Amino acid sequence: QAFSLFVKAKEVPAAGRCAGGGGGVRWWCCRQAFEELAGIHRHVALQHGGDIGQQAGLEAEVSPSSGPAPAGNGDGLNGHSCSSPEISCTLPDTSHLSYEDLTSKVGEVLLYYCYCEVKDPEKLCAWQKALCQHLHLTGKVRVASEGINGTVGGSKVATSLYIEVMLSQPLFKDILSKEDFKSSAGGAHCFPDLRVGVFKEIVPMGIDPKIVSYKETGIHLSPQEFHREVEQYLSQASKGQSDTILLDCRNFYESKIGHFQGCLAPDIRKFSYFPSYVDENLELFKDKRVLMYCTGGIRCERGSAYLRSKAVCREVYQLKGGIHKYLEEFPDGFYRGKLFVFDDRYAICSNEDIISACRYCGTLWDQYKLCSSQHCRQLVLTCPSCRNKGLTACCPVCQEKELKVTSRASGQTVKEECECTRRRPRVPIEHVSQRTLDAGK
Repeated sequence: QAFSLFVKAKEVPAAGRCAGGGGGVRWWCCRQAFEELAGIHRHVALQHGGDIGQQAGLEAEVSPSSGPAPAGNGDGLNGHSCSSPEISCTLPDTSHLSYEDLTSKVGEVLLYYCYCEVKDPEKLCAWQKALCQHLHLTGKVRVASEGINGTVGGSKVATSLYIEVMLSQPLFKDILSKEDFKSSAGGAHCFPDLRVGVFKEIVPMGIDPKIVSYKETGIHLSPQEFHREVEQYLSQASKGQSDTILLDCRNFYESKIGHFQGCLAPDIRKFSYFPSYVDENLELFKDKRVLMYCTGGIRCERGSAYLRSKAVCREVYQLKGGIHKYLEEFPDGFYRGKLFVFDDRYAICSNEDIISACRYCGTLWDQYKLCSSQHCRQLVLTCPSCRNKGLTACCPVCQEKELKVTSRASGQTVKEECECTRRRPRVPIEHVSQRTLDAGK
């Protein structure tokens, strides 16, 4: 059943079979065209056994010769019902679309999340993977018992269909809306592949959702409300009168190339360090009004809940829809610089400001590249002039030699930490809270 579902997702729509690589092409997978059922079956069996295993949770029976069912036509794939009534496993009808409609490189990237109770995360995961494959979408989707979090890219036709199907999913009814999908120019080429999986959290904060729940989140502010709050904060901070902290929940490499004026941006490398950062700096937040923001809003949901659980702040607010939605309303507002994104684009922009510099020569520069050292995954800001000189690594250790790789007993290789990683404290302590006010000036 799972095998048939996977093969079904690889079908080329009838309208696009001629233009898609020949009149006989019926399936497309791993950049290969298949004309015979036996051919696609052999390929899937040899190359996608692990993927099939992940989809085995779907109990709907799918006939390889049957057509995809229209969205909203019952609660099952191709008319068959799923065991969980909360999850519709329907795939949209794409027979009227050409192959080019679904695979055009001129498209967009969607960013969204939805917190809700999911009784069967495995089933939702399998359906989500089948849906993305059916629409030729790439990206990352995290599913958990607390909801779903996705970043997917594809043609505009495909992403529009994806939104339509997601909004028709009974599980998300009255929770997810069209406005919850943040979009930017891009496409399937922005991601190397499609990764869909079941996790404990839909955003990795490292705290059990049963202990700190999204249901205890801060007060949501619309972009307009947040803009007014930041304006007032900056005005008061310039006079040394502010009782507010404008808190960036993202990682240091994100805030380095773009942030709100006057913000406090923790020097942390992962969001899972955020709880420890709060614990180590509780005095900083005592009796303060906190305005929190992140890329799309999801980190603020859990981050604000954790901060509220400490019962030290006077009030905790968060930017609904994150920086993405704010920039749609205020492209030249109080956010300056680029917006970091977790795909091959690294950053998108709404204004011409460059607030970061090349790590070698100091010239204004904000376009990240991966460190040139083979085993290092750090991002580095190095301008074209310095790159032409061979300065392409994140630190002297990486620049001078390839990092050594050690092997675990299991044979799994791990990367050695580079100089810039070792030098950064895991959890920075804000010794001088006045720095926030100084930044506001």
